[in-house]
Amino acid sequence: MRDPAPAPEFRTSALERLSFDNSFARLPGDFYTRLAPEGLPAPRLLAFSPEATALIGLSPECWAQPEAADYFAGNSLLPGSEPLAAVYSGHQFGVWAGQLGDGRAHLLGAVQTPDGPIELQLKGAGQTPYSRRADGRAVLRSSIREFLCSEAMAALGIPTTRALCLVASPLPVRRETMETAAIVTRMAPSFVRFGSFEHWASRDRNEELKTLADYVIDHFRPALRDEPEPYAALLADVARNTAIMIAHWQAIGFMHGVMNTDNMSILGLTLDYGPFGFMEAFDATHICNHSDEQGRYAFHRQPAIAHWNLYALGGALASLVGEHDKIRDLIDGAYIPTYEQKFMQLACAKLGLAMAHESDEDLLRATYSLLQDQRIDHTIFFRALSGLPAQVDEADRSRIDAPLRDHFVDREQGDAWLAQWRARLTLESRSDAERQQAMLATNPAYVLRNWMAEGAIVKARQGDYSEIARVLDCLRQPFTTREGFEDFAKLPPDWANGIEVSCSS
Repeated sequence: MRDPAPAPEFRTSALERLSFDNSFARLPGDFYTRLAPEGLPAPRLLAFSPEATALIGLSPECWAQPEAADYFAGNSLLPGSEPLAAVYSGHQFGVWAGQLGDGRAHLLGAVQTPDGPIELQLKGAGQTPYSRRADGRAVLRSSIREFLCSEAMAALGIPTTRALCLVASPLPVRRETMETAAIVTRMAPSFVRFGSFEHWASRDRNEELKTLADYVIDHFRPALRDEPEPYAALLADVARNTAIMIAHWQAIGFMHGVMNTDNMSILGLTLDYGPFGFMEAFDATHICNHSDEQGRYAFHRQPAIAHWNLYALGGALASLVGEHDKIRDLIDGAYIPTYEQKFMQLACAKLGLAMAHESDEDLLRATYSLLQDQRIDHTIFFRALSGLPAQVDEADRSRIDAPLRDHFVDREQGDAWLAQWRARLTLESRSDAERQQAMLATNPAYVLRNWMAEGAIVKARQGDYSEIARVLDCLRQPFTTREGFEDFAKLPPDWANGIEVSCSS
């Protein structure tokens, strides 16, 4: 593999004019290892996100430049970038795993934008000192999944890292079978994780722990510097932002699959897309990760696991924050009410409720009992509900309610729930049109179902990359029903039942 070539001094392309500043590289050397990406042979740009491209001040035309594939395959370094791999540790499936780190990711640096710095990271760019005997590569299959889901989540309004582009190569990579390599360029203000703090705490390196906390506060949460106890304020801030993220997951029906502490963002962003899934036939106990044999990360456990992970972070920050009781009170006081309030807000919006009422909790319980009992497709249920009127004549009820009612196995239970929902709507002041418009802007027509990603993967392996673009085009506007995407808004095809995703995904 050839070494990355230096960029030409005469810069003409928009990519070469990006303004980098790798603030993480200003930390002491123990926080990372500087090293160049290994690069990929014969790279090909498969896809890019127009929205993510705009975030760093570029236009889609920049991707027509012949050097674009080489830059994002790690074959050439973007001017001003300072590639490095960060060290961190963490708990995996509830067990302390010790030192981990960027085993297949290279942080290039942060592009300066009017809204603040955005870091670019190549995922799959070769071995690092933290690869733990792995090859440091990502395969086309997992890279397509991460690229699509990162942008799908952003379009749904869920806090997430982003995906700028996807580059593939014929380089063979062995997993369960022989596959080919790919690199997805990820974007976030920062990739610091809970495990970044656990790393130093586990080594009793309190000075480095403080340095990292100061770095996060000064670069990403500067207002906390004015708090009487900035480190305690940081922990509470992380707890609140994590609660908001998890509430979004639960409301939309997203399952992460691997909520290890090294996969938890200090900024409350959805991080590291592996064996994820979106809820289809509703089952609160569903386990989307085939590798999760004990069900630790089942859908209904995600809020509790995030809470547990925050305790792990709090324990790591103990030397800066205080004793166990103080840490517990900080986390509980920030996480629990924020999660409950945010989830209530999101869930009520999905039901078309704009005014709080004491009966709302009863309606929510009834709603999720209905979904669980009848195994209704989560996305289709709420989307179909969005088009129903608040009042209906009994003679026309079966016909008008058919778009949703046809999904009920037990029609009697479904009709009883619809009556309860409509009774609650009588307490609202909005017109049907206003409510329906708001619900359609809250309940997506499209989410990234695993079968959609699988379809793009199968075609890509055959050399047809058009399905990646088609799925991305659909997911960029998930709340707008558009011609040509009818199949993505329907129940999954029968063959989709055989799809399994695991930690290798």
